[in-house]
Amino acid sequence: MELNSIKPADGAKHAKRRVGRGIGSGLGKTAGRGHKGQKSRAGGYHKVGFEGGQMPMQRRLPKRGFKSASLKYNAEITLTTLEQLGMDEVDLLTLKQVGVVGELAKVVKVIKTGSLSKAVKLTGIGATAGAKAAIEAAGGSLA
Repeated sequence: MELNSIKPADGAKHAKRRVGRGIGSGLGKTAGRGHKGQKSRAGGYHKVGFEGGQMPMQRRLPKRGFKSASLKYNAEITLTTLEQLGMDEVDLLTLKQVGVVGELAKVVKVIKTGSLSKAVKLTGIGATAGAKAAIEAAGGSLA
């Protein structure tokens, strides 16, 4: 193989469509733009969502819902996850290191999904009422 013989694979490159180059090309005269109107003119276009002056769809529909920006700082883990970790003491830093919660998480709460059979000491982690009862029944504690 020589540097002067390298070429792209067959079908990888294709010629650019040359519009407005005479009637023989099939794309002459109006160059595929149709007749008249804003879209046929050079530089004539509109912003996304513009409907020709009609009230656009995103403004006709009612506003609904709210997504809190602080949700990314909250995380939850299940009793099953605690069981799989196999640690005696768990805090926010260890959960981040293991990768159970995101790096941005500031508040972590344990929810009662699954079961817990071994004692786990939680430090700086919240729990729902059901999860707290399950942790204490297994001999664990919350601090």
